[in-house]
Amino acid sequence: MKEIVVLSGKGGTGKTTMLASFAALAENSVLCDCDVDAPNLHLLLESQTEEAHEFYGLQGAEINRERCNECGACIIACRFGAIEDFRVNPLACEGCGLCERVCPLDAISMRDRLAGQWFVSRTKYGPLVHARLRAAQENSGKLVMAVRKRAREMAQEMNARYILSDGPPGIGCPVISSLSGASMALIVTEPSLSGIHDLKRVLGLCRHFGVSPLVCINKYDLSEENSRHIENHCGDVGVEVVGRIPFDPDVNEAVVQGRPVVEMFESAASREIRALWEAIATCPVP
Repeated sequence: MKEIVVLSGKGGTGKTTMLASFAALAENSVLCDCDVDAPNLHLLLESQTEEAHEFYGLQGAEINRERCNECGACIIACRFGAIEDFRVNPLACEGCGLCERVCPLDAISMRDRLAGQWFVSRTKYGPLVHARLRAAQENSGKLVMAVRKRAREMAQEMNARYILSDGPPGIGCPVISSLSGASMALIVTEPSLSGIHDLKRVLGLCRHFGVSPLVCINKYDLSEENSRHIENHCGDVGVEVVGRIPFDPDVNEAVVQGRPVVEMFESAASREIRALWEAIATCPVP
């Protein structure tokens, strides 16, 4: 079983569009949306939710007003300014627990906070595990691990050939949680200066965690000079560029319709995406 995660150094490079097409092309796969802060893979796969589970992240402080004598020790101790008028602002509380320790009357307790939900949905391409983090909540890396764990369990149960994961953009905690332990990573970039800069950062992250990366240049023909720059850099660091997707208005039309482009159009982009998937599917895992 291959676990393939699609990453991008920045948002808007087309990784979700690419992953949706891979889902349509792959056989016997489990799909996973690791972008829990802004999930949208389900929008392109016509998913129907079958399971919903609550996710609890960092704990938060709660003051028992009946026991509190308003001595102010908690307000002095809190370095985040989360306690005002002896009430805890949940958006400011970092869950460190110091206020609980300094309270002389044990009027403060740490409570689990509902941080989001994760789901198992049905699509015609296979099961999809995805999640949604609530506004202003943290610990998205922990939620990503919960999503990946369930996806792996389902893949083992159905003896799937692939786990196809749509990773979050950037190089932060949720990206690390998406990448660690994966079979390979496909990095989708674009021929812009910011795309080149962020591609280098993601390649460094893959190198650090020992995951073999492949690179795809989306809309490569918008700046062939920058595309050559990307290809030269990848050649210098020993990374293969396995796809060059041209700009194609049919891709936008497919997104508007909420469908993978390879299902709707036999266009230049869809043909290249099919060739890209064949290259990934046949690429051996180190």
